[in-house]
Amino acid sequence: CRVLGETLRVSRVGYGTIDPVTETLHVDRDWTSEGVETLAGVTPLREYGSFIDSLKKNEFINIGDVRQDPRTAPAAAALESRSARSFMNVPVVEQGRLVAVLFVNHAEPRAWTGAETAFMRDIALRTRLAVERARGTLELQASESRLRTINETLEQKVKERTDALMEIEERYRQSQKMEAIGQLTGGIAHDFNNLLAAMSTSLQVLEKRLLEGRFDNVQRYVGMTQDAVKRAASLTQRLLAFSRRQTLDPKPTDVNRLVSNLEDLIRRTVGPSVSVEVVGAGGLWVTKVDASQLENALLNLCINARDAMAPQGGRITVETANKWLDDATASERDLPSGQYVSVCVSDTGCGMTPQTIARAFDPFFTTKPMGQGTGLGLSMVYGFVRQSGGQVRVYSEVGRGTTMCLYFPKLIGAAGKEQTRVAVENIAAHSDGECVLVVEDEDVIRTMVAEVLSGQGYAVLQASNGAEAQRILNTERKVDLLLTDVGLPGGMNGRQLAETARLRRPALKVLFVTGYAENAIVGNGFLEHGMSVITKPFDLEALSGKVRSMIDSGTNH
Repeated sequence: CRVLGETLRVSRVGYGTIDPVTETLHVDRDWTSEGVETLAGVTPLREYGSFIDSLKKNEFINIGDVRQDPRTAPAAAALESRSARSFMNVPVVEQGRLVAVLFVNHAEPRAWTGAETAFMRDIALRTRLAVERARGTLELQASESRLRTINETLEQKVKERTDALMEIEERYRQSQKMEAIGQLTGGIAHDFNNLLAAMSTSLQVLEKRLLEGRFDNVQRYVGMTQDAVKRAASLTQRLLAFSRRQTLDPKPTDVNRLVSNLEDLIRRTVGPSVSVEVVGAGGLWVTKVDASQLENALLNLCINARDAMAPQGGRITVETANKWLDDATASERDLPSGQYVSVCVSDTGCGMTPQTIARAFDPFFTTKPMGQGTGLGLSMVYGFVRQSGGQVRVYSEVGRGTTMCLYFPKLIGAAGKEQTRVAVENIAAHSDGECVLVVEDEDVIRTMVAEVLSGQGYAVLQASNGAEAQRILNTERKVDLLLTDVGLPGGMNGRQLAETARLRRPALKVLFVTGYAENAIVGNGFLEHGMSVITKPFDLEALSGKVRSMIDSGTNH
């Protein structure tokens, strides 16, 4: 009983004899979980429903909720008072008469799985054999030997069954992961093909116009190509976020503007059967957050809201607000007290039960049918918001809808974006002939960076790999800044090149360029004084500003 109870994680397991005339169950002892009363003694079964009739017919009883089964519904309250909201019974019938029963009780409703019922039948059979052998006084010694064998193999059987269940669970989790990856990569491939098509067609038209000597609207096609590149870069960052290869890139963000820019995409995503209303608070505070991740989170919440209202549709409301959380309110939300910016997504869908709300952010938990949901979306939203210093709260009523609210701390002393841009442009606008060594294996990138820096007045040296760069650095040639890609061919990457160069030139400034995100470098803990990082694809003006500020300053950026 203990092995069966602990394996199935139920409230009570026992074996008892039955008097078919008085319809009573006689239990010497049973196994119970903590806080559950024993059924040891005599129990009149008819007081707990008519299921004894099924036992007399030698029928296996599998009831997931006593309130729902006609054999137990009239006596549901009595059964629940004995921690038997759901149960399984295996009858023992000899010569057509019910003589005993193996029972499993659980205090909560439970849908018994095929594996669990099969395991129960197996244990019942073994239990019956053990009891019969124990009663066989004429073969006592042989019975004891067989009983020891059964006890020895029972633990192994339980282990084997447990291992099998764990293997099935792991396969299920893996299939869910692969489903999520399949959806992600399929969507990204589709979006990238669209972006590549936009770049290709814009460049083709631009090339044709230049060959024809027509320069009108040239800037338009250049702008279209640049826009496609920026969207492709954003898409790549989302892929990196999914694979946990990047840290967040929080910046001062106007959430009202972000939501407004996202509104058209939300409308196209949720479809015509769902109306979308955006309510932006006046005077909304600025918060410091990763804008692309917030976009992902809001889009994810809107898709979930759409699915909750399917197929009839409904209304989604995206609303922003300033929130003052006092000590009590903040404590309730597991946040420090203070000022917060909230973004709430509400729907008029089916709503969630308290049990579903409690598990809503668990990885791979989903209420959607198999193949229609990965269970990853809300867990990723929760992780992003918590990492941003905020919190997620769910308000829902079954049949009336759900509201998901994201809380982000107000940014104190946020700098204006235009001031930051002007500062970058002013920094990049001058140079004093300093020397920059550009190390990049991609010829196009290396050439373009060299041209831009040369145009700014820098002396530029170029190398396509670590070995070439090292030969330059081993000379007496002045080098003020090493600008190197992290992923270099030839056996020496950018990190190794920088470490080797600093052995000879300890004060050398180093700017790393990477196609991964900053965490690929910072996370390894080797950014030292005078080192910085910029991710691809980068704005050339921003790169120039970074170079200028690093050369001018001895601080880490």
